[in-house]
Order: sequence, then structure tokens, then C-alpha cells
Amino acid sequence: MLRRSASRTARAAAFLSVAMGAALLLSACGPQSEPTPSPTAAETSAEPTPSGPTLVPEGTAEENLPLFSDVTAQVWASDQRGAGRAYIDALIAAGFDRGAMQVTQDVSTVGNPAESLQFSVRWGETECLVGQVGPSTGEPVTAVLPQLAEGRCLVGSTRPIDW
Repeated sequence: MLRRSASRTARAAAFLSVAMGAALLLSACGPQSEPTPSPTAAETSAEPTPSGPTLVPEGTAEENLPLFSDVTAQVWASDQRGAGRAYIDALIAAGFDRGAMQVTQDVSTVGNPAESLQFSVRWGETECLVGQVGPSTGEPVTAVLPQLAEGRCLVGSTRPIDW
């Protein structure tokens, strides 16, 4: 009987060894995670790619209308939608030339908010980027229009951009 219990122990040990070997073999066949490549120095030091339109300084007014329109829409969507200065400041921040800009008054002569606010950027010798916003306009309107006499873009009285 000793012999049988030794043989059972040997068989149990052999079975256990085979089972463990099979488990190791099967775990090696499972999906392996790929190492994540680390970014190169060029990738980590690169400037982020701007999303949306960008200023094209040597381009035409038509080529810069998408950026002008985008800036106008962003200010219109803010709580500063009725402030001419907000449009001018945002256009300057986007790279447009302050010296080429005009803006109408934010308030009427009796102190009420303007029903319509216009702002512009003179582009080159013949064109203007013009925006109009306000309660009477509904959604913002932007367009490329021809320059007026003396390089002006807007008709009527405008306010100084002296800030």
C-alpha cells in the first residue's frame, strides 16, 4: 500500500506540473500590450497647431475674411457683444492692424445701446473687412467691401481707437 500512495503522489505531482506548465504556456499566448512610444524632442517642443482660420498677412481681404468672421462670432457669443472695443481688441489679438481699424459708437446720442455697431479693417489699397452686429442685425454680418474715399471703410462718424 505504500507503493500505491507513493504512486498517487507522483501522479498528482506530475499532473500539477503539467497543469502549471499549460497555464504558463497559455498566458504567454494572450494579448500583449505594446509599449507606448515616447514623444521625440521635436514633438514636445513644437508649437501647437492652431485650429480654425489664421491671419494671412500677405493675403487678400477675401483670404482673411474667415478669421475676421470667426473673431466677430466669438465676441458676439460673449457678454461683450455690444461693446465696439471688444471687437477691436479681439481683432488686434488675432493679428489685425489697429491703425487700419474703424468702429462706430456703442451708444446712441441719448445714451441707449446702439441698434447696430459696425467695425472694419482696411485691407490693402482698395478693400475693407467690415463687420456689423447688434439687435437690428440679428446674427453678425461680415463682408469684404471696397474702400471709400480717403481709405475709409465706414460711412459716417466713427470713434477714435485711442486705448
